[in-house]
Amino acid sequence: MKLRRQQSGLSMLSMLCIAVMVGFFVMCGIKMAPSYFEYLSVKEIMAKVAEEHDPEEQNIADIRRRIANLLNTNQVYGIKPQDVDVYRKEGKTYIDASYEARIPIMWRIDAVLKFDDLKYEAGSGLPL
Repeated sequence: MKLRRQQSGLSMLSMLCIAVMVGFFVMCGIKMAPSYFEYLSVKEIMAKVAEEHDPEEQNIADIRRRIANLLNTNQVYGIKPQDVDVYRKEGKTYIDASYEARIPIMWRIDAVLKFDDLKYEAGSGLPL
């Protein structure tokens, strides 16, 4: 008597489940990519403003004006110039542009991207 060999491999239902999961993650990546690229632009702008700061010639209003101009020029809409904190502490000027981006994925599902490494000391282009 011969024994039947069991077939091995994925069924149509399991292939469909895998395709749906892969499609969901690809869709999430496509929707989140623009916010991430915008974050890279904001990071470059804040590093540039912090590096070019001259404390003897510029005050906080000048830094805010420079940030607003660069955000407008680069068409960054994820963060507004008034959301950027520029403050003095212990004789040094700091720039804090940390923000969150909320992206609707589908129905009641949102993705939240938190960009909290945008803190700079004016005069240095390196993040804190």
